[in-house]
Amino acid sequence: MISDELKEIIDLLKSQGKMHFIEAADDEHIVKFEADNDIQFPSKYKEWLRFSDGGEFFLPAGVQLYGVAHKPLINVEDDDRPDDSYIVIGALASGDPVLCQKNGEKIFVYDHEAGEIDEELIYEDFFAFLKDLYDLLGIGE
Repeated sequence: MISDELKEIIDLLKSQGKMHFIEAADDEHIVKFEADNDIQFPSKYKEWLRFSDGGEFFLPAGVQLYGVAHKPLINVEDDDRPDDSYIVIGALASGDPVLCQKNGEKIFVYDHEAGEIDEELIYEDFFAFLKDLYDLLGIGE
């Protein structure tokens, strides 16, 4: 079951553009993925996975998120990150990856050309990232 906060975010996203939400992952898939990869996803990202196991936002080109049960799957060995303490959970249309730490709540956008996390694009949690997508992508400009 998803929270009222996530329901509001989903409604907001749908009102801002075309989205493609993927079938939800169940707790068994999430727990197994975390155990197999010795990670702990951010709590609000796990809530997202229980609603949509990844997805695409602001089609045709915006953001793609990866999942644990449906393709495209998260690849914990993806090298487009600052170090092994991060996991690539998605990508912006620019190619910049969306990251979380293996054991933390924050979400980051990694500027792969500069080889560093964009200090202005660090989010306290996954929901804060979702709420900022419209502005992050420059759609509202």
